Amino acid sequence: TAELKLTTRIHSCPQCRKTFTPRPDLGKNITLAALVEQLQKTGLQAAPADHRYAGPEDVACDFCTGRKLKAIKSCLVCLASYCEKHIQAHFDEPQLRNHRLVEPSKNLQENICSVDEHKGHDTVSAAAERTERQRELEERRGNIQQRIQDREKDVKLLQQEVEAINHSADKTVEDSEKIFTELIRLLQKRSSDVKQQIRSQQETEESRVKDVQEKLEQEITELKRKDAELEQLSHTEDHNQFLLNYPSLPALSESTHSSSINIRPLRHFEDVTAAVSELREKLQDVLRDSWTNISLMVTGVDVLLSEPEPKTRAEFLRYSREITLDPNTAQKYLILSENNRKATVMDQPQSYSSHPDRFTDYCQVLSRESLTGRCYWEVEWRETHVYIAVTYKNIIRAGKGCECNFARNDRSWALDCSQDGFTFWHNNISTSISGPGSSRVGVYLDHRAGILSFYSVSESMTLIHRVQTRFTQPLHAGFRFYYSGHRAEFCKLRKNELLS
Repeated sequence: TAELKLTTRIHSCPQCRKTFTPRPDLGKNITLAALVEQLQKTGLQAAPADHRYAGPEDVACDFCTGRKLKAIKSCLVCLASYCEKHIQAHFDEPQLRNHRLVEPSKNLQENICSVDEHKGHDTVSAAAERTERQRELEERRGNIQQRIQDREKDVKLLQQEVEAINHSADKTVEDSEKIFTELIRLLQKRSSDVKQQIRSQQETEESRVKDVQEKLEQEITELKRKDAELEQLSHTEDHNQFLLNYPSLPALSESTHSSSINIRPLRHFEDVTAAVSELREKLQDVLRDSWTNISLMVTGVDVLLSEPEPKTRAEFLRYSREITLDPNTAQKYLILSENNRKATVMDQPQSYSSHPDRFTDYCQVLSRESLTGRCYWEVEWRETHVYIAVTYKNIIRAGKGCECNFARNDRSWALDCSQDGFTFWHNNISTSISGPGSSRVGVYLDHRAGILSFYSVSESMTLIHRVQTRFTQPLHAGFRFYYSGHRAEFCKLRKNELLS
């Protein structure tokens, strides 16, 4: 660490406490000094007003006994704070005058360098350092403002795209409704035509049947009349009269109809029903096939055209992300190194402070960075057993249940890497993976497309496992370990890097 070396010193008036730079020539008020001296000798000092006492939020004087007064200065050499009375020694005593006084502070250690009292440290004036930092600040602001302008243009373009999407969708819905209405109207027309045809044929057939029925009934009447005449003749007792009347009986005329009516089996219009049912089945088949095509057309609408999925390592490196581990999430047996890119399991617990993000039981740690869009990173692991995971940030941290354990719940996905090979886990379901192992694993994430892929990284990229799902939140990368001494590291990648 380095402290800015002040080029000037602050001087304070021993009477009024006003500060000066540079030190002025003192002009002591002899009359006032004599009066103060007399009051000090007689002990007639006024009791301080209540507002001068230190409250809970104030810095208290370290040298007041009883009820403490507010401190007006803190000393970085003494590492103590002083009220108006007790600071006086720093103005009166020659050996204290060189001490650096600052505004009252409760955390004096934060204001000084903690390493060997600055010995051998490079120093620079506050003004010069401020100028340099101000230049960097303005440069960063310029970059941010340029990015803001670019993003505002993108937002405007996307808003126009949203309006175009809405217009196109509304128009398509309207056109589709018209087409389906026409189809419904056509089916209703065909239904009406079939109904009319059936009724017409019904009337025709009914008329034909009734016509035959009427003629048959007339014939029956005539036959009954003749039968009655014959019956009457048969009861004639006079033989001569019987023989005389018999020749006058008319002969039975030949029937105009067959002795039996040929009627079709009782199906009538059932064949029409069968034909309509066949039409319905054909329409259902057409609708089913057409609906699949229509559905593909709908889901195929992709406004934000995605680039093809990368194939070579050079293509993957275009999406490389520098990932660091968050110390506040590291379980107590994990130690982070290599600028928080590497995690190692230790034999003894570390003295980490309590934090709500820290995993309490499982030996796990998460990345500081959240991951969206397209991202690629690589993990180096050797002779160890590690879960290379991604998870939502809201995974539970405290406890030993599946809800806290990487890949044993629906909030996380992980590749279990060991000397025996790979196993993929999600929602407590495992998928064994065959194939050679690899000490370097590449992880590719396309958050929007719902793609998570693991690759064996060597001279070529060999796919280990690929997941197609739907991510609903930003993801964080992470590690999970089992045994002491095991370790894993996020590799430092460059977009034009060649594998060493």
